Amino acid sequence: MRMWRIMLAAVLGLGTTTAAVAGASVCGSPAQAAQVRAAAPEVWIAGDSTVANPSSSGACPVGWGNKIGSYLVDGVAVHNSAVGGRSIQTWMYEGNVTSTIGSNGECVLSAQTYSTRWQAMLDGMGAGDYLLIQFGINDGSATCPRHVGSARYQELLRTMAAAAKQRGATPVFLTPVAAITCSGSSAVGNRGFLTETRTAGSAAGATVIDLHARSVALYNRLKLCPNNGDYSTGAVGAFFCADHTHFEAAGAQQIAGLVAAAIREQGIGLAAYLR
Repeated sequence: MRMWRIMLAAVLGLGTTTAAVAGASVCGSPAQAAQVRAAAPEVWIAGDSTVANPSSSGACPVGWGNKIGSYLVDGVAVHNSAVGGRSIQTWMYEGNVTSTIGSNGECVLSAQTYSTRWQAMLDGMGAGDYLLIQFGINDGSATCPRHVGSARYQELLRTMAAAAKQRGATPVFLTPVAAITCSGSSAVGNRGFLTETRTAGSAAGATVIDLHARSVALYNRLKLCPNNGDYSTGAVGAFFCADHTHFEAAGAQQIAGLVAAAIREQGIGLAAYLR
């Protein structure tokens, strides 16, 4: 698939650099639009349960990564490798993160070998692609293996961004999507690692989508507060699973819509492939 896309892009005269693909627009003549779409990028996603595909059809939770493809034109392949319960470190080093905290306050790694999911992503990623990364929900655990400290979290985000750039892909960081927490009639923020995500984005030269702020604003527009703790009925029940964190399919669709809107509004090259 990768070689086919590169060859097709070359035939069409589009080139295979990130700039050539990401900077393209579907505006213009139908022929130009067809050329852009023929060389469409692939989208790779890393994250936790709020991003992941459901375990089976109709099951809850459904992550926004499962719905982002509906906002993209035909031909854009989406590879959603988000997994529930993972911190950025357990996602990257599955099986090698121990339950022991070292003298530096971080979980000890038994080996530096990447997880099969991250290695497969690295093997498949190429020029013109996009890597969307959202962690920060499970990383705040006080115990290993999920615990990740502030500095280590930023280091791993930078590592992922550098690996994507080496392959000609564009990394995009997302702050963790908010759960529904009410203060009276207002939804309020409730996630950590927000500053760390933004700081790592600046250091890595990666665009940061503030999905946390956007999701809180969405909950307020939908008037999901006040809430008495019942997450199974009404507007909240239609949006969330029977908890305050995970999404029903309809909720995941709306969160994916926030991501798509941010891609367009922030001028990320992938906007050329939005419907």
